[in-house]
Amino acid sequence: MSVTALVPYTVNAFNSARDSENKIHDNTVASAFGFRGGLVPGVDVYAYMTHVAVARWGRAFLERGHATCRFLKPVYDGEDATVTANETPNGLDIRVESHGVLCAAGEASLADGAPPLEALAPVLPSGTRLPADETSLAPGTLLGIKPLRVDAEFAANYLDDLRETDPLYRDEGLVHPGVILRTCNWALTQNVILGPWIHVGSAVQHVAAAKVGDDIALHARVSANYERKGHRFVELDGVVLSNAHTPVAHITHTAIYRLRGAAPA
Repeated sequence: MSVTALVPYTVNAFNSARDSENKIHDNTVASAFGFRGGLVPGVDVYAYMTHVAVARWGRAFLERGHATCRFLKPVYDGEDATVTANETPNGLDIRVESHGVLCAAGEASLADGAPPLEALAPVLPSGTRLPADETSLAPGTLLGIKPLRVDAEFAANYLDDLRETDPLYRDEGLVHPGVILRTCNWALTQNVILGPWIHVGSAVQHVAAAKVGDDIALHARVSANYERKGHRFVELDGVVLSNAHTPVAHITHTAIYRLRGAAPA
């Protein structure tokens, strides 16, 4: 199998969630769990990874690209993260390294056409959040988010936070795939009360490009809730929609919602 290396992409990582409710992004709390500081959000590390996929396939990746990401070690605020991609017959093998440490790995590919998506029942957050546990995040539970208007200001600020250098998004008014994946984080934070928690991996199948000015929503279902090595995991299966009707992406999303040794939220 032949492998071709693409030009590496280096970004100075920025912790865009330093002031969020998830205190794993706070230096003091993250240090208590053995990290060097607050973690750069996994969804942003994924966004760094998609830079090389868009460099390879352009807008087509946002319309019918598939990508996976697995987060292995943290990326920290202010430190360089280098994304490398090897082109193979199946697509791209992607790695993120910081200070010589492998922090994330994944794959990207381009489908021949956008696959059909199974519709999920629409649901909005109830406004009353219960603590995250085996009941509130039981398999089969439906989760949704408040629709987000991705206006020009939001889109520009997001690209700035990512240090995104690809002109495609600004030139064509397109929503960055990092925003699409972030909807799964919102499905958790808008529906349950969480302590410090960590996004550990996702798979994303794009079926259409969302545009600046669109309203973005997510219809998701809890597909699994289990314990592994003392951590409590939740898996989501969701469909992202623009303007209530247009499918944008199918996502499977895995997070540790309760870290080993942490008290229930």
